[in-house]
Amino acid sequence: MPQLKLVTLDPGHFHAALVQKEMYEGVSRRASVFAPLGPDLLAHLGRIVKFNTRRENPTAWELEVFASPRFLEEMTGQRAGDIAVIAGRNRAKIDYIERASGAGYHVLADKPWIIRSADLARLDGVLERAAASGLVAYDIMTERYEITSILQRELVRDPAVFGEVVEGSASEPAVSLRSVHHIAKLVADTPLLRPAWFFDVAEQGEALADVGTHLVDLVAWTLASEVELDYRTDIEVLTGEGWPTVLTLEEYRRVTGEPAFADSLERYVRNGRLHYLCNNRVRYRLRGVHVTVEALWNYEAPPGAGDTHFASYQGTRSRIEVRQGEPEGYQPELYVIPCEAGIEEALTRRIAALQRDWPGTGLERREQEFRVTIPDRYRVGHEAHFAQVARQFLRYVRGEEMLPAWEKAAMLAKYLVTTRGVELRAG
Repeated sequence: MPQLKLVTLDPGHFHAALVQKEMYEGVSRRASVFAPLGPDLLAHLGRIVKFNTRRENPTAWELEVFASPRFLEEMTGQRAGDIAVIAGRNRAKIDYIERASGAGYHVLADKPWIIRSADLARLDGVLERAAASGLVAYDIMTERYEITSILQRELVRDPAVFGEVVEGSASEPAVSLRSVHHIAKLVADTPLLRPAWFFDVAEQGEALADVGTHLVDLVAWTLASEVELDYRTDIEVLTGEGWPTVLTLEEYRRVTGEPAFADSLERYVRNGRLHYLCNNRVRYRLRGVHVTVEALWNYEAPPGAGDTHFASYQGTRSRIEVRQGEPEGYQPELYVIPCEAGIEEALTRRIAALQRDWPGTGLERREQEFRVTIPDRYRVGHEAHFAQVARQFLRYVRGEEMLPAWEKAAMLAKYLVTTRGVELRAG
């Protein structure tokens, strides 16, 4: 079988490079990049160079770079490879996905694919056309590969442990997820410089429409995967809220390297400070179950800490929670909180069954709850999840597995929630 070739399109986000942090069997070391000449392209090339020159397990990518204002036309016109990798400016992402798929490329694209509900029909159309053409269009849902999310899903799907999910209410939702990201951070052990457009929500989208995509995806993946959701009848978006994180000019300079606020950001500047509209809360119902999702951005994590994730699912027999942050520490941990007697026996049986796929997983009683103990070898970290997603995508591309039909329905459902939640916030 001939080797597949990667083509990266306008890599404005560091996630584009993380797809190439490892090499893949059956994928050519020669890859192409099509982008306008500018700082985004140079930053991407620098990351690939770093992967190629690291001491341990270096990659061996060879890049053909096409730097031109007509990068999109050149990429689609000459068909330079098989797989289009897309991670960059969110507003234009659906345009890139349509063009790449229409030119015959399989598409591996970072979230979000759309940031406006008006583009749902375009998303539906590109997925339909890709499937009809025998192409795979797949979004990079890395949080499905986090071990605590995997095990949480396993326990929620076990009626003997979890029971049935309760309906909850808007004030006391059955499902609650919250993520906290940080503007100043390290990527591949290097301080991340963010482009000025990152802070323009018209370009990047608000937090819910961007990183919140992962949270909404996890809810449906945990509760309703293998069910073909109908976003028109199975989802009801109730309320949306939002508020800014405020940056001083010095903080902005530190994370962008720019001397002053960009002209495109002037509408967000008040009294010399940048009001970055990056915090959202949405309340919605998924097949009658009340869900609350919060996506937040702080400026910087405390020393020794990082991004955090919380997820809680309330069942009739127990509540299953992932907690990260104080007081548990900054490694995500999985807990089971019983709501009735007899849970320990069922939980012990389930943990024993998990040994087939996750040997070494255990159980520890902590007063009125249980902690699932997870060997460190399964805690590979966020950056490693990109290679895991890519390998699954390649199995679909090669026909070793079929892309499940419910994936398309799940994409439409989650992007309805993320886009409508922002629009409700905006009034």
